[in-house]
Formats: sequence, structure tokens, C-alpha cells
Amino acid sequence: MRKFKSVNELVNELKPDYPVYCVRPESIKKSTKFFKENFPGKILYAVKTNPNEKVIKQIISNGIEDFDVASLNEIKLIKKVKPAANLYFMHTIKSIESISSAYYDYGVRNFALDHKDELRKILEATHQARDLNLYVRIAISNEHAEIDLSRKFGALPSEALGLVRLCKDHSKKLGISFHVGSQCMHKISYSKGINEIGNIIKKTKIVPDIINVGGGFPSIYPDLNPEPIINYLNEIKKSLKNLRLTKTPQVICEPGRAIVAESGSTIVKVVLRKKQNLYINDGTYGSLFDAGVPNFVLPSKMITSGRVHSKKLTPFSFFGPTCDSIDYMKGPFLLPNNIKEGDYIELGQLGAYGLTFRTKFNGFYSDAIFELNDKPIMSLYEDSGKINYLVA
Repeated sequence: MRKFKSVNELVNELKPDYPVYCVRPESIKKSTKFFKENFPGKILYAVKTNPNEKVIKQIISNGIEDFDVASLNEIKLIKKVKPAANLYFMHTIKSIESISSAYYDYGVRNFALDHKDELRKILEATHQARDLNLYVRIAISNEHAEIDLSRKFGALPSEALGLVRLCKDHSKKLGISFHVGSQCMHKISYSKGINEIGNIIKKTKIVPDIINVGGGFPSIYPDLNPEPIINYLNEIKKSLKNLRLTKTPQVICEPGRAIVAESGSTIVKVVLRKKQNLYINDGTYGSLFDAGVPNFVLPSKMITSGRVHSKKLTPFSFFGPTCDSIDYMKGPFLLPNNIKEGDYIELGQLGAYGLTFRTKFNGFYSDAIFELNDKPIMSLYEDSGKINYLVA
């Protein structure tokens, strides 16, 4: 992967007519270091967030060797990069074939489930193996999350009790897990999840070997400025202590966005301007999905390359390059008022899901990925994260 000192250096040298994706290893180093120093347990990187090999290798080099995987392809990727990595198959709905391959071909022993029929499949696929670590995922409110996952996953409280009892009989180690939803904006969601686990413990008299608080840890965006991540981790510590258990379970988490969001950005080129709509060469079918469907406002800046730009910032919306009208990003994205065709824009916080959601629709696709040594536009782990970013 070719390296550049900064976004400006990259644009000045390449002058790309295609979208360029940028990776900042130093940003990953800082976020992983933060979690390792402050989370009271084991950290599983959520591979779905960004499965790029360079990113995975950077995460491993910073001491994280446990991974939350959701498919056989993710399992194969991690085993290719790090054969000795510990894998947790945390997708609660899996085919019998994928369970069998994960267990027999790749040595996976950690499986999540939220229904008795999923337990049946796991036991059938592994021929009633006795070395399974089973994680019962319970449903909790995702009210403070920007992306709600609760409608699809999780056993309801009435179902969870029986499922915990069943899994206790079939597991080497029993885990109970929850997920607060993606980009969770309030730490109380984690205490509610841990309290629900406490209720299950009281009713079943079963203390799990492992408590998995899931992912959902947020990143920072111009219109989404969460409280410091340390507050979330302290809330988790306090809530675990309040369970007052004589036997202390192992604690694990599955951060993704909070680890890699800041590390990635995309450089796009303005193809046409229509008043306050900018037509750019990447969009929701490319790396900018988050700016479209969930309508995240990404941090944006014009790459001036020496050109004089207006100090007046104007709110813009984007249209992507495809022929589909849903290839639209409402924003608002604040950029200099005199931005025009041929100018370049950097869009940040795309280390999470930017590469993952790309398609080749209409033939608009770019594999251009480069490494940068400058700082991200916004950060929860840098002093720059304290800057007040304007939102229209």
C-alpha cells in the first residue's frame, strides 16, 4: 500500500479522477491502545466494520488477537492473516454448513444464538460437541442507538430464561450477551443490558462464565458528539460491580466503529455543481452508504491544493455517480461557498463500513487505497475532537 504524508500531498501528486480511500494506521493504534488500557476484559474486534487486510494487520500489531466474525468468509480472512487468532462466531443465525465448517475446519468454539432451534443446529453440526462456548444473546432496547438492531436479534426475556438453562447443559462455558445498537449515544444502555443479565441470573440461579457487552461504542460526527468513551467503560465497570456476584465472569466486548471509524476517509471529486447540490464520483453504492441510508453527516473538508477558498461555509447535499436517484446524501455537508467542478473533498469517519458496503453498481468502483500519516478530520482520541464543528 503506497504511503503519503497527507491528503494534500496525495491529491497534488495523483490528481485522481476516481474515489480514493485512505487508511491512517496511527489512528487505529490510538483507539486500540485506549480500549486495551481501559476496558475491563477481553476485546474482540468486529471484523464486519472494516475487513481490509491492512486494517486487520494493524489491529493485530497493536495487541488485539480476538475477533467477532459473522460469516465463513470473515473466518477465512482472519485465519489467513493470523492462523492463531481466537474467533467468536457471534452472528446468531447461521447455516448448519457454516457452523460445521467453522468448528471442524477452522477450530471455532465460540458460538452465539438467540433461539432454541439455533442451539439444535449448533449441536447437530458439531455432533454434540462438549467443548462449545455458547453465548445467549438477549434482546434489549436500542433506544439510544442511531441504528436499531433489536428487531432482528435477541431472545426476549421470557425466552432467554429457558435458553440459558438449555445452553448451560450443553456448553463448556456459558456466555450471555447483548447489543445496544450501532452508534449508541448514551452510556445508560450498557447498564440496562447488564442489569437485564442480572435479572436472568436471579431467576435462573445460573451465573454465566462470560458476559459479553457487545459493540455499539460510538464515534464522533458533526451532528453526533457522544460523551467520552471512557464514560461508557466506567459505566460498564460500575454496572458489573453492582451485580454483586461472588463468582466474577469474564467480560468481553465487540467494538468496531469506535476502533476504526476515524482511521478511514474517502477523497471524492466534484463532477458538477447545481446550486447547493454537488454531484461527486462516489456515493451510497460506494463507500458513502452511511451518509445515505442512515443519513450520517460525515465530517467534510475541501482539499484546496493552494486554491483560494471562500471563508463562508455553505451547507451542501451530495448526489453519487450512479443512475439511481436514491444515490443521495442529504447532509448538510459544510464546505466553502466557492467550491466547483474539479475540486476535491475529503469525507471522514469512513473507516467503519466505508469499504464494507461498497458495490460495483453501474460500474462505478475504485480499489484505490492509500496510507496516510496525517490526523483524521475529527477524533475522540485526539485534542482535535474537542473542536466545535459547525452543523447547518
